[in-house]
Amino acid sequence: MSLTLTVLGTASPHPRPDRPCSGYLVRAGGAEVWVDAGPGSFAELQRHTDPARLSAVWISHLHADHNADLLSAVYGLAYGGLTPAAPIPVYAPQGCAQRLAGFFGRPDAGFLSGILDFRTLHDGHTARHGDLVLTSRAVVHDVEAYGLRAESGGRVLAYSGDTGPCDALPRLAAGADLFLCEADIDTHHEGEQVHLTPEDAGAAARQAGAGKLLVTHVGPTLTPEAAASRAAGSFGGPTAFARVGETRTV
Repeated sequence: MSLTLTVLGTASPHPRPDRPCSGYLVRAGGAEVWVDAGPGSFAELQRHTDPARLSAVWISHLHADHNADLLSAVYGLAYGGLTPAAPIPVYAPQGCAQRLAGFFGRPDAGFLSGILDFRTLHDGHTARHGDLVLTSRAVVHDVEAYGLRAESGGRVLAYSGDTGPCDALPRLAAGADLFLCEADIDTHHEGEQVHLTPEDAGAAARQAGAGKLLVTHVGPTLTPEAAASRAAGSFGGPTAFARVGETRTV
């Protein structure tokens, strides 16, 4: 099976009509991984696969627009007839399980052990599911955050997660066939940068030597079309913006 990316959501910082927050389905070699679980993405996920069949869930960071739909998943998997045959591994920063447990007023997430198996991410964390290898790299954000490098059959998909400009980003996407990169802000502000402008995204793709750039997580001060156009000017290579429902072969 080829390495594919299905876009489930792209909005920042809240879902909009027909546009959920960050969520993606990565598939290769029989593996299916839900990458980021932004609000609304669990419903979109069900258009493309049975959540009970997921090989894993991977969460870039603990801002709600990237993980809040884990709550929807719990209701679906535990109470909605979508129960998996075995607990689904959830790769996420430390504290993810405790936050989810807190919604239910529980001291820990042990009550979810029949459906979800939480595993803590770290820089350089690697997991293999079939022929799909997932490698996490720490990036710069205002909370602990990771980008993802997914590899299968010699093809590479890189995903920035949420990040400001940093040296880790072009290393994460080095030689990637497709670089899925946030372009959240219109311009730089004073202080530490925790998001990318379209020009930042394009520059990172150029430095990485990526084959194609797919802009996502475009904030409310930009349109996806404008973000992709500006990123293309910095990248100099094939550039588009992520559309909910589209599937791309990497």
